[in-house]
Amino acid sequence: MARGRILLNRQARGVTLQADGSLLLDNGNPLLDEPQWLAPVSGTVYGAALNHRSLTESLAAAFEDAPYKAAPRAPVLFIKTSNTQIGHGAAIPFPAGVARIQAGGALGVVIGKQARKVSAAEALQYVEGYTVVNEVSLPEDSFYRPAVKAKCRDGFCPIGPWLVPADGIAPETLEVETYVNGVLRETNRCADLLRSVPQLIADVSAFMTLQPGDLLIAGTPLRSVNLQPADVVTVAIAGIGRLENPVLAEEAAR
Repeated sequence: MARGRILLNRQARGVTLQADGSLLLDNGNPLLDEPQWLAPVSGTVYGAALNHRSLTESLAAAFEDAPYKAAPRAPVLFIKTSNTQIGHGAAIPFPAGVARIQAGGALGVVIGKQARKVSAAEALQYVEGYTVVNEVSLPEDSFYRPAVKAKCRDGFCPIGPWLVPADGIAPETLEVETYVNGVLRETNRCADLLRSVPQLIADVSAFMTLQPGDLLIAGTPLRSVNLQPADVVTVAIAGIGRLENPVLAEEAAR
């Protein structure tokens, strides 16, 4: 059963999606009002840079340049700090003084139990479920060392609205669609991830322990979807959910 989190009377509350489309609060009472959605996770949110074929292929020539002279062999991780995380329907602030921001529709993989040095073969046993993520960013010059200033702006990581149980979901079959103002702008296939979801979990848990509630952003494609104030950006994954957020100039979004 899909689960989400909302803000009700200034408190975070859990909700579940019923078969008839209705919402039940964590105390079993029906939710009758329009919810104010929160991100459905409470742990650390990690992004995996350079994990999509379209992005790495576009940077093939740059990988030969100094000081690296080769594509990275280990996962390149970054953190989407708590100030970035917003729910479905919340406004993405468009920072003053920048020309554009870029959408990053992706699959979010939520860890269900402590994962340390797990193998790829057993990795999916540690997944609680999946959600939708929009890993918004400023345009970047270097993907080897993702910049905090580009990645960690307020509201730059919408998540949700649902956390869908992992049972029966094959992540490699999923497609992530990104729309701007109702027009399909990008399709991101999880089959094009350089590290599959199980391999990513194995590679990350090899050097750090993942905790229940942590979320791995599986990978974003070549950044081709630019956003401007007044746009509405939607990221949709069939069977997982539809995440929609308006883009507002920073002052208006406060």
